[in-house]
Amino acid sequence: MTVQSPTPPQAGRDHPPGDGPLDGPAPENPLLLEALAPWHLPLLGDPAFVPLQPLLQRAVLLQWPERLVEVMRGRRGLIPQVLVARQGQGAAGLIVSRQINRSGSCWQVQHLRLAVPSGRRELAKLLLAEAILRAQGATSWIATSSTADLDRLAALREQGFQPLRTERLWRWRADPGAPAAAAELRQPSGEPLLRVLNRRTALALLQLEQVACPAQLRQLLDRCSDDLLDQSRGRGWLLVDAARNQAVAGVRWLAEHPGGGHDLELTVHPGWTHLIGAGTERLLLQAQQALGDDEPLWLRTDVHDSALEQWLLRRGAESRGERVLMARSVWRRQDLHAPARQAARRIEAVLEQLQPRRSPMPTPLRPR
Repeated sequence: MTVQSPTPPQAGRDHPPGDGPLDGPAPENPLLLEALAPWHLPLLGDPAFVPLQPLLQRAVLLQWPERLVEVMRGRRGLIPQVLVARQGQGAAGLIVSRQINRSGSCWQVQHLRLAVPSGRRELAKLLLAEAILRAQGATSWIATSSTADLDRLAALREQGFQPLRTERLWRWRADPGAPAAAAELRQPSGEPLLRVLNRRTALALLQLEQVACPAQLRQLLDRCSDDLLDQSRGRGWLLVDAARNQAVAGVRWLAEHPGGGHDLELTVHPGWTHLIGAGTERLLLQAQQALGDDEPLWLRTDVHDSALEQWLLRRGAESRGERVLMARSVWRRQDLHAPARQAARRIEAVLEQLQPRRSPMPTPLRPR
C-alpha cells in the first residue's frame, strides 16, 4: 500500500489561517516561521524546548560546515532542519525534521514542540506544512505521536499522515551485576558471532532490518547501508550466523533521547526469535557499556511482538507508553523551467528540419 497525499498549500507562511487564538494577532505582533538562527536560542527558554537545547545548539554550530560539505559533495547535509514559530519576543513552537537517507527522498519529523496553551492544533498544522514545503526533493515523510496526544495526531492526519503501526516505548538500564553475567554471554560456543557495525557489516544489518520491516514502510524509507552508518555514526552491534554469513539480530544507536539516555533500534530476525533472551541481552549489554553505564537505553517494540515485550518486562524494563508511527507521500508537480522549455523547442525545430522530405502523392487523373 502506498501512502498518498496532496502537496500542502503554500499560503500562510507568515500568518496562520483560520479563526484560532493565533490567527488574529495585532499587526505589530505577527506569527512568523523562521529557520533556526543563533539569535533564536535565547528565546527558547520555555520548558517545552529545554530538553532540545543540545540538539539545537549543535544544529546552529554545524550549519555552515554542512553547507560547505553540501557544495563539495553535491548532496544535502544530514543536519536537522529546524523551524521556529516566533511571536514577538518569544517562541510559540518549533519543529525539528531531518532526512534519513542520503538521497533525501525520505524525511522524518523528529520533534514538534509547542509552548502555547491554546491553538495548538492549528500551530502544529502550520509547522508541519511549512517543514514539508521546505524539504526539497522529499517524496515521503514519517512521524510519530503518542497515542494520548490527540492534538498532534489530528494535525498529522490533516497533513495526510496515515498510521502504519503502533509501538511501545521502553526504558531499560542494565542491572549492576549485569557486566559480570555478560562475560558468560560474550562468545558462547555455537552461538552467532558478535560483530561491530562498520562498512563491512552494514549491508548485513540493513538486510536484517529490511526483513523485519513492514513492506510499505520499507519502500518509504528507501535506505542503503551507508544510511545506517550515517544515522548511527558507526555505533551498532550485530550477531552474525557464521554458517550463512547472515545477521540474525542487531542493535544500533539512533539519537540522544531528550529525557536523557539513548534511543536504540533493536531488531531480531523473524526466524531467530529464540535469540530473545541471551542474544538480545548480549547486544544490549554491549551497547550499555559502549554508550555509558549510567545512561538509560530507550527501545521501541511493535505492540504485537509479545515475546520481546515479555522478555523486556522480565529484565526490568519500564513501559513508557505507546506511540503511533505514521507516514505520508509527497507528490509534487515537476514542471520544466522556462529556459529548459525554450531549449527543447529549439531542438525540436532543428530536428524537424532534418527530417526527410517526402514528395506528395500525385493526384490520379480523372476523365472529363
